[in-house]
Amino acid sequence: MSGGVVGARAGTLSFMVGGSEDTFRRVQPILHWMGRKVVHCGKHGAGLSAKLANNYLLAINNLATAEAMNFGVKAGLDPLILARIINSATGRNWASEVNNPVPGVNEAAPASRQYQGGFASSLMNKDLRLAITAAEQVRAPLLLSQAASDIYGKLADDKRYSRLDFSAVYDFLQGDVRSKL
Repeated sequence: MSGGVVGARAGTLSFMVGGSEDTFRRVQPILHWMGRKVVHCGKHGAGLSAKLANNYLLAINNLATAEAMNFGVKAGLDPLILARIINSATGRNWASEVNNPVPGVNEAAPASRQYQGGFASSLMNKDLRLAITAAEQVRAPLLLSQAASDIYGKLADDKRYSRLDFSAVYDFLQGDVRSKL
């Protein structure tokens, strides 16, 4: 499943289901009560692979968004203007538009609530590790995984960040990251 706390509250979750067609047909109506999208991904385990691939991409997009926003803000750009530019250009992604990591850019995002109420950094770290392991098993290279794993691992191990939304990586970047890694 994908969509997090926000999606659960809004009933907009996406479910990726693996298993037989018959099983999928039986569970699909129940899952539609909780979400908008219910996708049969194939054999048993395929739903998990889809979720891990999605969360791997989310982790990378979030980290890249936090880095780009940090760069722009430190270069003197107003974060609201930078977010508007990114979200109307080729850098647009869910992390920049819906879950922007800069406090005050999106009032509905966890960043505007001291990173409370989202997908915990420790959970993102767990999913990232699971995605890396699954990709290794099928010999799929994840070239950005080491950097992301190092950073989310630090967040998960830090009492200040482990329970905060994973977009708190932006706050993490505010300090001297090189000394933290």
